[in-house]
Amino acid sequence: MIELKSVSKSYQMGDDTIHALDGVDLVVKDGDFLAITGPSGSGKSTLANIIGGLDEPDGGKVLVNEQDISKLDDKTLSNYRNHEIGFVFQTFNLQPTYTALENVMIPLIFAGISSAERKKRAAECLKAVGLADRMAHLPSQLSGGQRQRVCIARALANNPKVIIADEPTGNLDSKKGEEIVGILKELNRQGKITIIVITHDPSVARQAHRVINIKDGRIS
Repeated sequence: MIELKSVSKSYQMGDDTIHALDGVDLVVKDGDFLAITGPSGSGKSTLANIIGGLDEPDGGKVLVNEQDISKLDDKTLSNYRNHEIGFVFQTFNLQPTYTALENVMIPLIFAGISSAERKKRAAECLKAVGLADRMAHLPSQLSGGQRQRVCIARALANNPKVIIADEPTGNLDSKKGEEIVGILKELNRQGKITIIVITHDPSVARQAHRVINIKDGRIS
């Protein structure tokens, strides 16, 4: 279970202080499918980054199974990100000179998995998202929807308990977006993976078990 207690985060932009998060309280239970919505600049991506250990709060606690990850040292926090969390980004963040298979293998390299096991596991993840016949393709040879499937396969590589998807359909047309949301729903249903989706799209949010809205750094 993930629990945020009075979490705050501010950024300095010139002479202005931006309160990205202002005393946020939130509980995400195991197996949940949560959508976080809100206007641009509302703090929803900051919230996701803090849950994923990509950013540190200025105040409050971020408890994962009762352990405050905001107090972890760099090595332990890196292990948390690599083994507990899978990330899916709007901009894909794929290595352009790597094949789909090689892109999915990247987090497994950092996890110290052997070469043979990396290939096996990466292939299984690509099959799980319907890309068994695209493993040797470069990102430039794939459609936007296929590239996002590679990103989901990469997020799955280390068997995470939580997948955080930040605007996963933002660069896709509605049909491809529906396919991506369908894959996330299936992973949540069959794999019991907790899904946290950041989205501005009401049709995506409606697919979640629960929806919270953030405005001016607060859950409204």
